[in-house]
Amino acid sequence: MSSPVKIPFKSLLILNKQSTTPLYLQIARQLINAIQRGVLVQDSQLPGSRSLSQTLGTHRKTIIAAYEELYAQGWTKIIPNKGTFIAHQGAVKKTTPLQYNSSYLASYPEETGFHFKQRILLDKPPASVNCRLAFDDGLPDVRLAPLERLGKIYGGVLRRKTSRKHLHYASVEGNEFYRETLAYYLNSTRGLPIGKDNILTTRGVHMGIYLASSVLITPGDSIIVADLSYYIANMIFQQAGATIHAVPLDSQGISIDAVRSLCEQTAIRMVYITPHHHYPTTVTLSAERRLELLNLSNQYGFIILEDDYDYDFHYSSSPLLPLASADTSGMVVYIGSFCKTLAPGLRSGYLVAPKNLISEIGRFRRIVDRQGDMLMEQALGELLTEGEIHRHLKKAIKTYEQRCQLLSTLFRQELAPYVSFKTPPGGLALWSLWDKKLNLMRISKNCLKQGLNVPHTLLYQNELTTAMRLGFGSLNATELTEAIHILRNAVERS
Repeated sequence: MSSPVKIPFKSLLILNKQSTTPLYLQIARQLINAIQRGVLVQDSQLPGSRSLSQTLGTHRKTIIAAYEELYAQGWTKIIPNKGTFIAHQGAVKKTTPLQYNSSYLASYPEETGFHFKQRILLDKPPASVNCRLAFDDGLPDVRLAPLERLGKIYGGVLRRKTSRKHLHYASVEGNEFYRETLAYYLNSTRGLPIGKDNILTTRGVHMGIYLASSVLITPGDSIIVADLSYYIANMIFQQAGATIHAVPLDSQGISIDAVRSLCEQTAIRMVYITPHHHYPTTVTLSAERRLELLNLSNQYGFIILEDDYDYDFHYSSSPLLPLASADTSGMVVYIGSFCKTLAPGLRSGYLVAPKNLISEIGRFRRIVDRQGDMLMEQALGELLTEGEIHRHLKKAIKTYEQRCQLLSTLFRQELAPYVSFKTPPGGLALWSLWDKKLNLMRISKNCLKQGLNVPHTLLYQNELTTAMRLGFGSLNATELTEAIHILRNAVERS
């Protein structure tokens, strides 16, 4: 059996007395780590508690507690009159030379030791950049959200004895009370004649698209999207094995003639649309084309996946009702969320469809998310019931409309020679077309040097298009003014 003298325990065990982890656990865990990595092999003898306490400069009782923890977990064995030894742990594969230092033991592999499929379509998100100012692709201003009221309601939910039922497993479709109030809200605001059984709660729009695609799409299915379309939705469709067909887009929305032509050539499984404010161009699908698309869906049997991510935000006139409100054949799957209405971090979305599909997607959802956040859904349901979301939207829409008008004015005043655009009738982003001679990536880098982040996901530049989608909702008047001033300087430098 190995002598403890051969192993330099002082360099092997590094204690952090400022840590909240007790010293005895720090010692035990580092010794376990050493055993797992083959630094301490079977039958190696550990120093006596008095000897190790002197080596580490700690109390002997700390060492005794650490040894007791090791023994309780089965890492050591005690031989009477001889000492404490490393127990048999099976063969340890030594792929690197053993090093008796804490940095070796604390390190974690940078790469796996096995191969796996790496998908190009699941690209890394843009790196987080810490800037004073940033444009996004149309997010709300969380400073306007009724978080104080939501917090009080959520706290009340937690304190109630009747809320204990929400701490257990429940319906996979989501909180029943929330789905009932949400059904009423969607009926009154979007004309959807639905009940709670037509709703599945999700963690936002992306999860709704993923669940619907996973259940409804099989590899090889053909899907129609607009050219341009929401890149994350396209990734989800590709992940499901779909073949994507892009159709032209104009000021009235997607080309129905192009959709009809594709249907005549091949079997189309699904058409994905963002009809209220098309992503990224913000155009609204006209009423005439909505009816034509519904008729084509009935004729050719394709599903309409309606992503209504920002329906609540409209300024100049009442919004067109969703396609789902006019669907009498069960061909539309409707997806929405409160992530734009309240705050992106409150991951609360919903999927609306006929009962049989909700039941099937609910069973699939159980694999990735058992039932959602029942407590938060209860709080959101109460927020809806007392009308707080209606009041919040009434105030927020006025603020966002003012910011939209300000951004349009600033564009005309400071960027007129370089850009053309139309003030959007709603939503939280402005679509702008730029001089084709400009290099948008260079402009973005110049902005970053001046404290303004314009992520590359907002830039659209190819042979046919030079455009930016700039979200204005999260910036107040002062911030918008400064951001456009920086943008103008960056353009001029480019």
